[in-house]
Amino acid sequence: MKCLVLAAGYATRLYPLTENFPKPLLEVNGKTILDYLLDDIDELKKINEYIIVSNHKYINHFKKWKEKKQLSSPITIIDDGTMSNDERLGAVSDIDLVIKTLHINEELLVIAGDNLLDFSLRDFINFYDKKKHTVIMRYYEENKEKIKKSACVVVDKDDLVLEMIEKPTSPTSNWCVPPFYIYTKEDTKKVSDALKNGCVKDSPGSFIAYLYKESNVYAMEMKGKRFDIGTLDNYKEVQKNYKGKKDNV
Repeated sequence: MKCLVLAAGYATRLYPLTENFPKPLLEVNGKTILDYLLDDIDELKKINEYIIVSNHKYINHFKKWKEKKQLSSPITIIDDGTMSNDERLGAVSDIDLVIKTLHINEELLVIAGDNLLDFSLRDFINFYDKKKHTVIMRYYEENKEKIKKSACVVVDKDDLVLEMIEKPTSPTSNWCVPPFYIYTKEDTKKVSDALKNGCVKDSPGSFIAYLYKESNVYAMEMKGKRFDIGTLDNYKEVQKNYKGKKDNV
């Protein structure tokens, strides 16, 4: 299994902090967001390659980070060639670019590089191993206005996805989907076809919204909290309240 980190966004809501610096490399209590994510995943010894896809504007920051970073498997940095938010390819197009560039033909863990979790992804990977199908995560969101800015999912009693809508105008459930996915080898091959058939490029969940109609997709209920750093005030709040991964989760 390979791990793909989506890190090609421009985080315009965090300007001027991220005007010339990538959000995944911002520090929270002395450690970068990206390090929190990958250090946890690396403990599981399931990944044979870590891939970071970034844009041309920020790529050198990731190259410098890579020089100092030690993980149990190699790190590959991919430049998507864009220099501004207006030029961005979009998350699904970045995924497609990586798959084609590296000729990926295996299972793929796809994560957003700008989210913090207070729990390990161990259970998520175990959930995938149990289901043997593409999997996503879900968490209960009471405020449906927040769901309108994310993705909404409906599942059955066995966690099978019955419906998924990216940025719904009228959410049909309180299950919200964060940007963490594991694709099967077979479904990894379908990203390019999804784009050819009208899959929205900007949001990574758009591929799942396309895929669940073609293949079985399962949604695991999250075991803890997710911290999405979207604004400067939000960043300050996370700096104050984030304590890292819970040992008992």
